[in-house]
Amino acid sequence: MVAAVEVGGLHVFRVSSCPEPGVNTFISSPQSVIARTAVATPRGDPAAVRAHLDALTKPPGSLGRLEALALQVGVVLGDPPPPLDDAVVFVFAADHGVVAQGVSAYPAEVTAQMCANFSGGGAAINVLARACGARVRVVDVGVAGDVGGLVGIEHRKIRAGTDDLSAGPAMTAREVEEALAVGVEAAGGGGGSGGTARPADPLLVGVGEMGIGNTTAAATVTACLTGTAAREVVGRGTGVDEAGLARKRDVVERAVARAARGGDPRDDAVAVLRQVGGLEIAAMSGAMIGAAARGALVLVDGFISSAAALAACRLCPGLSPYLIASHRSTEPGHAAALDALGLVPLFDLEMRLGEGTGCALAIPIVRAAGALLREMATFESAGISGPSGGPPRAGS
Repeated sequence: MVAAVEVGGLHVFRVSSCPEPGVNTFISSPQSVIARTAVATPRGDPAAVRAHLDALTKPPGSLGRLEALALQVGVVLGDPPPPLDDAVVFVFAADHGVVAQGVSAYPAEVTAQMCANFSGGGAAINVLARACGARVRVVDVGVAGDVGGLVGIEHRKIRAGTDDLSAGPAMTAREVEEALAVGVEAAGGGGGSGGTARPADPLLVGVGEMGIGNTTAAATVTACLTGTAAREVVGRGTGVDEAGLARKRDVVERAVARAARGGDPRDDAVAVLRQVGGLEIAAMSGAMIGAAARGALVLVDGFISSAAALAACRLCPGLSPYLIASHRSTEPGHAAALDALGLVPLFDLEMRLGEGTGCALAIPIVRAAGALLREMATFESAGISGPSGGPPRAGS
């Protein structure tokens, strides 16, 4: 259930934590998960934050897109925003039955093996998160292998991987419900692994994933929710060869056609998740909504994360102001997803790993944008003349 609470003078909605670790809360329908979870009211006034930015000791707009980011940070979190020293990157992990169709260059068991790597701190996301001073929370929502003995993995498995989306629905309606609820609870204030105490929920949340085969699911979700031709959203993922790419395109085209038999799939994000999504994709959608429900900024990672954001925005249209696209993936479908979301990524380093690695790299940029509002002098406070030698500009 969701209860209104006051955080720093702001009334937000907080999702209750699970009754006990490892037990998924069943909510009667996906719509009820969203109906009970409203995004928080932004703390800042856009006009006032814009005026503050223009009053800082620089020509207006001279910091380019960093100013647009600072505006977003100030509007969502208030002006001045908090330092955002604490940040977290979620990695939701699950397997996909469609791997049986030869759509990945890696075998399905790699998902569980990578969970062991996360547990040991040796994965790229562990390294990059340490470098930027962020925490990592890995949540198993559907890994086919047994990762129950791994330390540091939050065990919320709904089932051991999805069904093959090329042959029929990937999940049941109940499984979509549970995956959404796990994500909402985890990022919206739910308990951590093992019932142990953990730090307060940060106001900067990255959402990433791990799941062999999930670029196929993400491509199908993106095609369904954007209306983009299936062939235009399919890339090489883990690095499939030409034959693998052809198989992948065929799988996505057939899955999109099947999902469209009941009507325009753009009209029903829940049905799209059930038919062609992944457990981790649904959980990521829930996590984005859950984080925004308590007023946190949400960093979107690469292609799979953006597919989850598409579904989340259809389920919760008020989510968009909370989303920040970290980077542009080399996967061709990522451009279609970003365009549909109306998001411009902060950087393009030709990455395609996933795991929330783009989120980790974006965290220092978001922190820097907030620091401008918090620490930079205005023309008035610094006693500096305004444009054309005029009097100091009025500060805020």
